[in-house]
Amino acid sequence: MTPPLAEIAATARVVALPMNTRFRGVDVREALLFEGPQGWAEFSPFVEYEDAEATTWLHAAIDFAWNVQPAAVRDRVPVNATVPAVEAARVAEVLARFGGCRTAKVKVAERGQTLSDDIARVRAVREAMGADGRIRIDANGGWNLDEAETAIHALAEFDLEYAEQPCTAVEELAELRYRVKHKGIPIAADESIRKAADPLAVAQAKAADLIVVKAQPLGGIRRALSIVADAGLPAVVSSALDTAIGLSQGAALAASLPELDYDCGLGTASLFADDVADARPMGGAVSAARVIPDAAALTRLEAPTERREWWLARLERCHALLPD
Repeated sequence: MTPPLAEIAATARVVALPMNTRFRGVDVREALLFEGPQGWAEFSPFVEYEDAEATTWLHAAIDFAWNVQPAAVRDRVPVNATVPAVEAARVAEVLARFGGCRTAKVKVAERGQTLSDDIARVRAVREAMGADGRIRIDANGGWNLDEAETAIHALAEFDLEYAEQPCTAVEELAELRYRVKHKGIPIAADESIRKAADPLAVAQAKAADLIVVKAQPLGGIRRALSIVADAGLPAVVSSALDTAIGLSQGAALAASLPELDYDCGLGTASLFADDVADARPMGGAVSAARVIPDAAALTRLEAPTERREWWLARLERCHALLPD
């Protein structure tokens, strides 16, 4: 059953985390945290999301705070470094924050940038990581079909592990997968899973070789596990630019997957200048243990009053949309 709003709000803390580098258009990441019988959880849909979409994130947070989660089959989760759309000269500085990661996900197709910028950034990552490093790119649907084909051909020389969400539409992904198959570069679907009315459409259309799943946007660990099982494709667990609390839920999801063939995108704590707990990767992995926020950090990172009120109002609206 859905806990009463007052019970959730009683422990609610709204925090604002500064970032080392602007990422996804965000310089400061806001989140609402609360504690339930099973521990702390995070409600942090991006501010531009409508209430209907944000309610799925609240469902995930309540489930994580109130219910016993699926059993883990591993206690540590290997993770990738995440390289924002920075200039090539800053790549080494970014990678240095991700302790021991053998894989890097590189953001490409950034608005206002060119393919030449992407090539320079990916080249810098390859030079920094050496021949044994694994490199994947993430376009967040920023290319059309022809642009994606051109970009993947141009970036193929850097031995890509896969290309994540190069196009927006499932039909485009399916066609692109056919066009670049000879390059041996798999296609991964992210937004086509977490923002789709039917998250299994990608698998049914044979439009991806693997899927990216995120605990909060998909409504919780159980639903994400169900999607992975029904899709029948390898899965990468990633974050939604979560605080250490949200990353804990992502790590719990990754820890409960029967198979984990790829490093997960759960090392994003290294993108923050400060956090409510230390969830940065060590030795290329993060712990799957539940995270408890540091009391001093909750105070230090407390959001301004007007932002706290904004988040509490959002919590109330989304709570009203939840089933009983």
